[in-house]
Amino acid sequence: MNRWSIVCSLALGLCATGSLWADPVATTPPPAVVAAPIVAAPSVTAPIVATSSPQVFEQKTIQEQAAAFFGETSEGLAKALEDAFKREGKPNAYIKGQEFGLALGAGVRYGDGVMNFQGHEDGRKLFWQGPSIGFDQGLNWSKVFFLVYNLPRAESIIGGFPGVETNLYVYAGASANYLQYGNIILVPIRLGMGLRTGVDVGYLRFSRTPSWNPF
Repeated sequence: MNRWSIVCSLALGLCATGSLWADPVATTPPPAVVAAPIVAAPSVTAPIVATSSPQVFEQKTIQEQAAAFFGETSEGLAKALEDAFKREGKPNAYIKGQEFGLALGAGVRYGDGVMNFQGHEDGRKLFWQGPSIGFDQGLNWSKVFFLVYNLPRAESIIGGFPGVETNLYVYAGASANYLQYGNIILVPIRLGMGLRTGVDVGYLRFSRTPSWNPF
């Protein structure tokens, strides 16, 4: 065997031996799954809606309005208003109007006026009518000023309001009585001639159109 053959044989042997000691084929691990960062959603705060409480009238404002309406400031008017505020608190509406009554022991009353609701004059006329018991005879006319309590909206005044009691409160030339339907309370205050038309022991019915039917 010549040297070339020997060298080739040795080379082949070394190659075979080297293959036995070679590192195993490295396997590439799968790429790691990287979780996406968790981004907190921006907090959303519900907008705060400001709610205004129903506007009410202070006693001084009502006294000024009533005095200007009747054209006088009397002790009786001041006392009637003071008692109404003590009993019912501050009204959120008032009505300025006029009415006439026909009485012969028992009678009827008809009126009309305009309401101021939470500081805004309605602008539309109101009409009312109802039975009354009086102590005089004939026709008479008077102005009347209503305090209105717990009125949720202007149209809630439409309908019938029974008398809470049969008492007529008289204050040196002024009178007041109390009517109620649900939570709505009316306190009509009359001066002078209005006293002689008696007490509303039935009710007053309010409407947007006039009616001759007192019931």
